[in-house]
Amino acid sequence: MNTQLHSNALHELDRQHFVHPVSSWQGHEARGVRILKSAKGATVTDSEGRQLLDGFAGLWCVNAGYGHESVVEAAAEQMRRLPYATGYFDLGSEAPIKLAAELADRAPGDLNHIFFTLGGSDAVDSTIRFVRYYWHSKGQPQKDQYISVEQGYHGSTSAGAGLTALPAFHDGFGVPFNWQHKIPSHYLYRNPVGSDPATVIAASVAALRAKVAELGQERVAAFYVEPIQGSSGVLVPPKGWIKAMRDTCAELDILFIADEVITGFGRTGPMFACEEEGIVPDMMTTAKGLTSGYSPMGAVFLSDHVYQTIAEGAGPKAVGHGFTYSAHPVSAVVALEVLKLYEGGLFENGIKMGDRLQKGLAGLSDHPLVGDVRGRGMLAAIELVTDKDKKTPVPAELQAATRLFDRAWDNGLIIRAFPQGVFGFAPPLCCTADEIDAIVDRTKQVLDLTLEDPEIRAVLRG
Repeated sequence: MNTQLHSNALHELDRQHFVHPVSSWQGHEARGVRILKSAKGATVTDSEGRQLLDGFAGLWCVNAGYGHESVVEAAAEQMRRLPYATGYFDLGSEAPIKLAAELADRAPGDLNHIFFTLGGSDAVDSTIRFVRYYWHSKGQPQKDQYISVEQGYHGSTSAGAGLTALPAFHDGFGVPFNWQHKIPSHYLYRNPVGSDPATVIAASVAALRAKVAELGQERVAAFYVEPIQGSSGVLVPPKGWIKAMRDTCAELDILFIADEVITGFGRTGPMFACEEEGIVPDMMTTAKGLTSGYSPMGAVFLSDHVYQTIAEGAGPKAVGHGFTYSAHPVSAVVALEVLKLYEGGLFENGIKMGDRLQKGLAGLSDHPLVGDVRGRGMLAAIELVTDKDKKTPVPAELQAATRLFDRAWDNGLIIRAFPQGVFGFAPPLCCTADEIDAIVDRTKQVLDLTLEDPEIRAVLRG
């Protein structure tokens, strides 16, 4: 009884005081909160004692899985010894210095300079400022126009949300700004030019060239892209797409920014998804898997030429950008310990389990509600339709995201459910074969239950 009273009290306190991110505030008040109490490996336990497989690694971030004591001990020891140290005033501490060196050593090409942030959104925001400073340093301040890709996600700071191209992050916020522009996504399943990879790549290159010509090449500063578009439903570009876009930016003298906040640290197989096509961005953003979600941290990787240009442009002056918690020593020591876990077997396991996940989900393609199965490594999605031939999406009024999430939860599985009727998967790299198989089996159960939904059946008949 005391436990139930405590749980009820927490639910009421949540309603009264906790503003949840990216949530319908009124909807949340009506639904109430689901409280998680503990976790181990790939399993989380809620306040009612229900155990669930976390098929989404928190928010694409707990790549190493929950409950690694070595990470906890490293953080505790750092807190005892030096819980905080600023990076301002030319000060520093051991852990972030080591981490910067370790990351630079593993980064693609000449991405040798690391600026630490608190997470992915402010990492993207930092690149926006660095891009401006770079072109000012080169004596080209007129290069102030930014291009990103429709359906992309680049965080939810005021500037980053404008590069993001999802309605929820624009509506009511007055973004995007007039210096932020978009080109169409490579979205293979619903691309108006068809699904032939070469045609899609050519169309995207042409769209980028056309946008640059429209704005004026002398005005365009940077192009932002995720190697895989995550928050729009795990949209995977055809092989060769990102290299073609990188080559086009190099030709047009546009900085190429790879947003690897979701894809970094083994999510798609290699440490960074950019490695799959051998490209080296001018800047790269990371977060999430950097600390496996154990503590907040992000990072901007800067190439040699970007770093040197900004350094020479500033000269003896300070480059006026930073955060109180940049290079936090506790987060840095957590990241170092997580890196040991990754390279001690988790990356290798993630590659094997990613292959198993992709094959398992592909086996659901024949289900009457499944229109598309896509992904790479431990990152995947299933898109639901009510007519396979016409690719008819699930009607918005059916609130597919809420229904799919609820059914998955009731069947012991946490997924990401996107509004357009898409399941998103990003399990921890520590998953066993049995856990991957259970994720697939429980997904099928959710699909079967959804097929029995009277409103869905009515749409299918109609």
